[in-house]
Amino acid sequence: MDTISRENNSLLPAVGVAVGAVALLLAAYSAISLSKVKTTLAAHEEKLSHVDDIASQASAASSKADAVKTSLDSVVQQTQKAFTDVASTMGTIQAQVAKIEETRKAGPVGKGGRSGPAVAGPGEYVVKPGDSMAKIARANHVSLADLRSVNPGVESKSLKIGQKLKLPEKGGSAAAPAAAAPAAP
Repeated sequence: MDTISRENNSLLPAVGVAVGAVALLLAAYSAISLSKVKTTLAAHEEKLSHVDDIASQASAASSKADAVKTSLDSVVQQTQKAFTDVASTMGTIQAQVAKIEETRKAGPVGKGGRSGPAVAGPGEYVVKPGDSMAKIARANHVSLADLRSVNPGVESKSLKIGQKLKLPEKGGSAAAPAAAAPAAP
């Protein structure tokens, strides 16, 4: 039995050396493969970081686009409201112009009509801030031409606060103007 055991024992170290050599080869191959995997993983991590940066930039751009859309919607609403207001004002102005044209076509104003220049009436107007000749004429229901004719030499641009203007007589008369110059302030 000793012989059998010795014979079996002599192969055992050779097989152990062979298995160890194979294990070393496998370990070396695994180390090389692991090194390649680490290099590839590092490259992928860099790419993944770049993708994350792009994703955050896209998110920021999307937020900005939403803010711009909201702002643009607001501007569209304001513009639409402004156009609606302008259209309403234009309709009012057209109605006023039509009324003025009808008044002109109807002929002279007053009981007997006016055939001569406007006559200064007993009333006066004291100029206030923001007044113009046209505004004063509208407020007092007289024509701008009549207001100018009873206040010769007075221009809308040169009106002074507190200045007194003569108002034309309402109803019309063929008499000459009672006063040719405006009263001093």
